[in-house]
Amino acid sequence: MSADPLPATIHFDPPRRPLWQRLLWALAGVISLALGIVGAFLPVLPTVPFVLLAAFCFSRGSRRAEDWLLNHRLFGPMVRDWRANHSIPLRVKQLAWTMMAIGSAWAGWLLPLRWCWLPAACCAAVAYWMWTLPTRR
Repeated sequence: MSADPLPATIHFDPPRRPLWQRLLWALAGVISLALGIVGAFLPVLPTVPFVLLAAFCFSRGSRRAEDWLLNHRLFGPMVRDWRANHSIPLRVKQLAWTMMAIGSAWAGWLLPLRWCWLPAACCAAVAYWMWTLPTRR
């Protein structure tokens, strides 16, 4: 008698983590989401990586917060799309690169000389990471 493979719809929950670990993961998710929201208004901070990081943290800390994020009208589609395809649309990449370049130039103009390189270095690291990801047209 051969064993039939399990249907794809069965979802196995990971082992339950101790409360202190779930609280730390949830706190990291809240901080990441807050940075993502701030990043929507500040061109130096990227929004999408922080929202994806928040989803990752919530998946380990709070099923309820993860469900809320997945069903959110603004953040949900980007998280679901990332989980389904692990790719970034070309338009999103172009917009992110443009905003990071503008934000880095603005920060370079306003910050003191010893700090003006820092935003550009962080944005360059994020831009390189985005470059290495598959592009969806």
